[in-house]
Amino acid sequence: MSSGTWAAAAVAAVVALALAPTVWVWLASLRHRFPAEDVPVRPVAIVLGAAVWESGPCPMLARRLDLAARLYTAGRVRAVLVSGDNRAVSRHETDAMTAYLVAHGVPEEDVVADPHGYRTWDTCVRARDTYGVDGATVVTQAFHLPRAVALCRAAGVDAVGVGDPSLRRRSRATVRGYAREIGANPKALLDALLRRPPLHPDPPTDTLRAVLERA
Repeated sequence: MSSGTWAAAAVAAVVALALAPTVWVWLASLRHRFPAEDVPVRPVAIVLGAAVWESGPCPMLARRLDLAARLYTAGRVRAVLVSGDNRAVSRHETDAMTAYLVAHGVPEEDVVADPHGYRTWDTCVRARDTYGVDGATVVTQAFHLPRAVALCRAAGVDAVGVGDPSLRRRSRATVRGYAREIGANPKALLDALLRRPPLHPDPPTDTLRAVLERA
C-alpha cells in the first residue's frame, strides 16, 4: 500500500472515530423521536432548560415549553418536569419555566421543578433516581433531541422525544446548535458508558409521584 493510501486510510479512520458518538446518539434515538401529534403517551414530559433572559425564557426555551403545554393539553402527558439551573447566575431557569407553563394553561400543581439539571445527563439520571421517572417524553430543540433521548434511554428511562425544529425562526442559533452537538456527543457517550453520577445528587422525592397519582 502506498504512503498516500495509508494517509487516506488514517484520515478516514480518524473521521470515523470522531463521528462515532454522533452516529450513536442518532441510532440510539432513531425510533424514539416523534412529531408532537404522534408521540406515544407517557406519564411525564421532561423539558430541558436553556437560557433565561430578563424578560423570561429565551425564544428557544419558550418553544420547548409551548410544546410541553401542547402535550399536556392533548392528554399525552399528565405532568411536566422542568429541569435546569435554578441558581441566580442562570436567572432561575426552572422558576421561569414553571411560570411560563402556568401562564400558558398548565396547572401549577402539575409542574415539578428539578433545580439541579445542570447537564443533559444529569437531568436524565436525576429524573430516574430523584424523581422516580421510568417513562417520559423529552422536549427540546430538534438538534438537541437525539442526544437527550439517547442519554435518557441509556440512564434507564423509557424515553421518547419531541423536538422543536426552530430552523425557520432561529436559523443562526439552530445551525450553531447542530454544530455544538457534534462536540457534545463524545462527552455524552462517555457519560453513558461510565455511568457518571450527577453533579448534584439528591435523595428520592415523591413530589412527582404524588402529581401522577392525583392526576
